[in-house]
Order: sequence, then C-alpha cells, then structure tokens
Amino acid sequence: MPFVRIDLRRGKSKEYRKTLGEIVYAAMTALINVPQDDKFQVITEHDREDLNHAESYLGNRYSEDVVFIQITLNAGRSTEMKKAFYKRIVDEYQKQLDGRPDDIVINLVETAKENWSFGHGIAQYAT
Repeated sequence: MPFVRIDLRRGKSKEYRKTLGEIVYAAMTALINVPQDDKFQVITEHDREDLNHAESYLGNRYSEDVVFIQITLNAGRSTEMKKAFYKRIVDEYQKQLDGRPDDIVINLVETAKENWSFGHGIAQYAT
C-alpha cells in the first residue's frame, strides 16, 4: 500500500495535478508491484516561498516548477526496480506534461506491513 504525497507550486491546473498523480500511479503498478486500485494520494499546492530548496544539487538545477514526490510503501523492492520506477516517472513527466527532468525529486519511505490500517482499526496486512 503506497501512500503518495506530491507537493508542487500553486497555480497548476487540476488536469495537470491529476495527470501527475496518474503518472506516479501507473509507474507504481507497472514497475514496483503495486496492485490495481491501491491508490492513495495527496497532492498539495504551495506558494513559492513555502517550497524551500537549494537552487541546485548533485548536478540538477531546479526551477519554479520543482515537484517533490514522497511515497511511503512496504519494504522489499530491489534497487533496480526503484531506479526503473524513478526513470519512468521522469520520462512520463517530460512526455505528458512537458516538464524538466531536473524538477522531479522523489523519496521512498519504506515501512513494515503491520504499520498500515485501511479502516476499522485493523492492521489488514499484519501477520
């Protein structure tokens, strides 16, 4: 069960935000073994002054359109799967939203399965 948070600059259209969420969801189902309908996303817009980041880092130069994507998910994906996942998101961001590859920052937070409840106060995946 991934829980996705996408933070970006205020002013993008609802279609842009929806497409960005769908790009992430499609990459999760295609590349990191996330089942269909396992979609929980919060997309939040911020005023420019509320996104505090370096102008550049590790050879990347960030624009006003920087997007922060943080995904909390169960542990267990290989490094190769994660690399392919990151690349797919950036490739589709460029293709579908004409975005700059430097402007996508992704962070995965891995957790144990018993740390989730999908309702009723039950840890459905706890063994």
